[in-house]
Amino acid sequence: MRFLPTEEQLAFAEAVDDIVEAHGGPAIARAWGSGDTRAGAKLWNQFAETGLMGLRLSEDEGGLGGTPVDLITVFERLGYHGVPGPLLESIVLLPSLVGADTRSRIASGESIATASVAGFAPLALDADFANSLFAVEKGKIFSATIAEHLGSIDPTRKLSRLTPIGDGSDVDPQTLEEALDATALAAAAALVGAGERLLAESVEYAKVREQFGRKIGEYQALKHQLADVRIALSFARPLVQGAALSLGSDTGARDVSAAKLSASKAASLAARVGLQIHAGIGYTEEHDLSIWLRRVPALVQVWGTPDAHRARVAAAILN
Repeated sequence: MRFLPTEEQLAFAEAVDDIVEAHGGPAIARAWGSGDTRAGAKLWNQFAETGLMGLRLSEDEGGLGGTPVDLITVFERLGYHGVPGPLLESIVLLPSLVGADTRSRIASGESIATASVAGFAPLALDADFANSLFAVEKGKIFSATIAEHLGSIDPTRKLSRLTPIGDGSDVDPQTLEEALDATALAAAAALVGAGERLLAESVEYAKVREQFGRKIGEYQALKHQLADVRIALSFARPLVQGAALSLGSDTGARDVSAAKLSASKAASLAARVGLQIHAGIGYTEEHDLSIWLRRVPALVQVWGTPDAHRARVAAAILN
């Protein structure tokens, strides 16, 4: 079993880094949260041009034919940079649930898609930004319209309740379950990426902030906290990688839930320690740390709550 990324996956990760940084890095999420989606839209178009939006489509359909390992490689970097937008929905969830024409439009960037899934993800992300809205319920997928806008802990994640329209199309239960597992796995990878960014920001700040005439990074207590974050993230990443390798197998659902739980715990610890190390400045809206401090708890609760994933792991063990 291989856990090391291939040269191609490393190159893809570097390409994501370069593209995001070239378009503004954290400034993209900041503008998005304030309602200015122009930089985010340009980034979305650039992702489409590089083929990222067709990551999960087969090469016959003009996609990249990416594997689940490719998927987590990309979403860890997207989480690291705090990239906003309904990327999980467009890249991971919907391609296996919608028709070929819609898949093609998503891959080309023409269609920016988002969705709600009854009983699993009841609120749609960034429905105002998207131009293709879907609601999945009662074994069908429907086109949808916005019924209500709701608040979010993360200002870069605008949430809406959708109303289905039309008769809808039947969705195979197994296909839907696999799509939801893949989306939860990508969310876990994004959490690992967010945790890594929080750790990196905390380490850099600990090197420059002084207290009582010393850099705070010299204090043993803070070193221990940072080490705990490093260990938690280092334990979470193999679970995410293992789940990617087992996705679709008999143990795939259990492994995805275990990965999401571990990634959620590690990223939450990174956020808590990061806030402690940054102290008062960490609470401010102006500091970039706020992007990930708010993103982490939002991602922890989406695509399966911790309670739901714990229940699934427990059921798998007991059965």
